[in-house]
Amino acid sequence: MFTFLLKKIGLHTAKQQTLFALVLVANLVFQLFANNLVFAQARQSSTEQQLGQAEAQFTVTVRGQGKPIILIPGLMSDARVWDSLVAELAPHYELHLLNVAGFADNAAVASPSMPALKKQLLAYIAEHNLDKPAVIGHSLGGFMAFWLASSEPALVGPIVSVDGLPYIGPIFTGSNSSTFATMAAQAQQIKGMYANLTEEQLAAQSRYGLPRQASSAESQAKIMAMLEHSNPATVADAVYTLLSTDLRQDIGNISSPVLLLGASGGFGDSAQQIAAEQLYREQLQALPSAKLQMNTESRHFIMYDAPVWLNKQIVDFLEAN
Repeated sequence: MFTFLLKKIGLHTAKQQTLFALVLVANLVFQLFANNLVFAQARQSSTEQQLGQAEAQFTVTVRGQGKPIILIPGLMSDARVWDSLVAELAPHYELHLLNVAGFADNAAVASPSMPALKKQLLAYIAEHNLDKPAVIGHSLGGFMAFWLASSEPALVGPIVSVDGLPYIGPIFTGSNSSTFATMAAQAQQIKGMYANLTEEQLAAQSRYGLPRQASSAESQAKIMAMLEHSNPATVADAVYTLLSTDLRQDIGNISSPVLLLGASGGFGDSAQQIAAEQLYREQLQALPSAKLQMNTESRHFIMYDAPVWLNKQIVDFLEAN
């Protein structure tokens, strides 16, 4: 069906279809619907904490004091995306800022694995005696927040997902009836394509999607500075995990408050924005208590397009929970 659609829009050769698929995925992972519907004071010093495992999937910088919050960046991003939010939260909370191995300037590991990342994060929470930390994630990081909280509800506190869904498969079809069973072939194909790219090719492909990620040239440059140093094998594993892991039913296990902040500013008209909001809302059906708030002016990197709005939504949610 996917190949049929590519031909229908005039992409007949394998080269054309491969290029289009790579650009599409780069856009879709960052801007979930843009094409389809379209720190007390900071501590005296930050502590870099490298996990002891041979294949540590992430590093952590700790800032501030107070209740713990874990912040997870999205695909091919790093902790810089949270700079504005950190300034708001660090005087009142203990912030655990994650950097994922293989994303942006962070050294890749031999065997990147999103499931291993999830397992190590849960171990990090337990080993550091974090008392039901809030988890805030962007895009892939939002998905990871859902995954952590649905896997070990007793360990995780309030969840904020910034434009990240329990399952991204439906962005290919515009329908939440899509499942991994219907997306398996495409998921495997896309994983292979990413894995075979060089870092330079990955950067070149990602550049096409920048206008869908943030509005201003300055913000797009910040995003590109992270994308262009990301590791293709790590990206391949992450994208495959997103396409093969469906959490829509699993989120029913979550016992903590949940806030999903969506961005629909990249859509062409109000009808597309309404359709996007409906698709987001449908993804939360197994967790009726979850709150959804859409920003109809921002694109995927809400922290760049609408930082004041984003920070207020998160601060208010944390204070209430």
